[in-house]
Amino acid sequence: MRIPHILKNELNLFNKYSQVITGDTSNGAARAMLYSLNLSEKKLKKPFIGIGSMNYDSNPCNNHLQALSNIVKKSVNKHDMNGFTYNTIGISDGISMGTSGMKYSLPSREIIADSIETFMKGHHYDGGVCIPGCDKNLPGSLMGLIRVNRPSLIVYGGSIMPGKYNNKDVDIVSAFQSFGQMKNGDITPYEREKLLKVCCNGSGSCGGMYTANTMAIAIEAMGMSLPFSSSNLRQSNDKINECNSVGYFMKNLLEKDIKPSDIITKRSLINSIKMVIVMGGSTNAVLHLLAVARTANIKLNIDEFNTIGKNVPVVANMKPFGEYLMSDIFKMGGTPIIMKYLLDLGLLDGNCITVTGNSLKKNLENIDTSILDLDNNRKLFNYNRPLKNDSHIRIFKGNIAPNGAVGKITGKEGTSFKGRSLVFETEEDFINLVENNNNICVNKKIIGNKYDIKNQLTDKVIVIRNQGPKGSPGMPEMLKATSLINGMGLSDKVAFITDGRFSGGSHGFLIGHITPEAYDNGLISIIKNGDIIEIDAVNNTINLKIKSTTVKKRFKSTRNDSLKHNVNKTISNDIFLEKYKKTVKSASDGCITH
Repeated sequence: MRIPHILKNELNLFNKYSQVITGDTSNGAARAMLYSLNLSEKKLKKPFIGIGSMNYDSNPCNNHLQALSNIVKKSVNKHDMNGFTYNTIGISDGISMGTSGMKYSLPSREIIADSIETFMKGHHYDGGVCIPGCDKNLPGSLMGLIRVNRPSLIVYGGSIMPGKYNNKDVDIVSAFQSFGQMKNGDITPYEREKLLKVCCNGSGSCGGMYTANTMAIAIEAMGMSLPFSSSNLRQSNDKINECNSVGYFMKNLLEKDIKPSDIITKRSLINSIKMVIVMGGSTNAVLHLLAVARTANIKLNIDEFNTIGKNVPVVANMKPFGEYLMSDIFKMGGTPIIMKYLLDLGLLDGNCITVTGNSLKKNLENIDTSILDLDNNRKLFNYNRPLKNDSHIRIFKGNIAPNGAVGKITGKEGTSFKGRSLVFETEEDFINLVENNNNICVNKKIIGNKYDIKNQLTDKVIVIRNQGPKGSPGMPEMLKATSLINGMGLSDKVAFITDGRFSGGSHGFLIGHITPEAYDNGLISIIKNGDIIEIDAVNNTINLKIKSTTVKKRFKSTRNDSLKHNVNKTISNDIFLEKYKKTVKSASDGCITH
């Protein structure tokens, strides 16, 4: 970096980047523009802090983030710095799910990272704060801050409070599953609409251990957010207090010159992976943590998730497969209580530095874990009676996925599955099959149909292909399809495999991220209806049970129908997705674009 000709003040280590525009004698125009923002000569010598959020009005996960940004800005200004708020984009997974808009969800992570890099470096900010809400906001923010590598931290926007329906807690996954319940005759359309009106209780990210909360916990365990950030609810004074404290910690990071590269290491990433497993987190964490590692130039192989997970149990009884929400973690006392418990067991590395400037061990030293002994809390978190003795996140290999696939196997759905395939080129094709063959229900009995769709789906392996990062393009999630299956009561009777993704809100015998994907001529592209697929979640294998000669014959004779489907499909107006397709790496490399 070129050191500017300083105006009147000596080089200040706290504003070494912003001095390029505020202290260079040749940059008078820059100072003129900054003076118009009511910045005095004295203020121009103070550090510039970029405060980026993914605020937008049309999503409850995000529509409050500007308010949090304003609080953070006041805190930063109070501590003798200049806070500047800015926005990046975001995509609501819940709203776009099951539509063509979902193709933009994962790619939005790259736009967010690009935007943060652009804002921070383009405006010569000395440090940064990111305030993410919905799923891809969190890894996108982290990746952007890693690229810039200046003192920075993340403030999670916070989880939503649950709604109430028939005296039971409900959330967004309750809304998704209600479609299957209605098709199954369990609830009427009128009852369903009443449910939908109460599922989302104000602002905040979706309440279970879905992708947003999973990544918030991973980031806190990694040390890139303040203690309690992942569990401080949006509608809590604790979240406001957290935002009010940012200025103090941001100043400390500047003074000690602590950067993301000092905090994010292989050891801190392993802490994140272990917390994701213990909490029963989303499979999307595999994709995002691989991308974070690649961005930080840290060697992390997809197979290491199996190695790490062998000795880490699933403990938290959290939705989607459990009973509790993030609001219950908050009531219990917050994420640090669980982290301290695991630290005392020797499961976490307490020597990792964090954004407080202290080690993880130091952050947790005064945390009392005795609250976990209370009866209600033992139902939520009981390490001595885990839901599963090893990781629910499994990396599968086999002829269908020689480069890897990711499953979320809790054990409730069994540890193996063998069945005949039903192949679909899109999620919509599968939804249409169910709707067209299960559209008249009376007292839970199907009337007037050619056959009972539930019986037809039982013991089948649903294959949805051409959903990979290149093939879709964009690697959409399949929550609409899996929620339909769950709502129909088939979660333990059906397996799903795809080269796309499954939402953190999904549960059942699900395997996604299959690589190579269909677009890259993966074996998934030649599967036909009726083929036998065998999945072993103990040995982590997934195989298509056909002869090698048959495989060669299918590739030779058809060059696979699914690839033709993809090649012949034009996306004339989806310019960004076309660019994404040309640069994106495979799911086993985190779908990075650099």
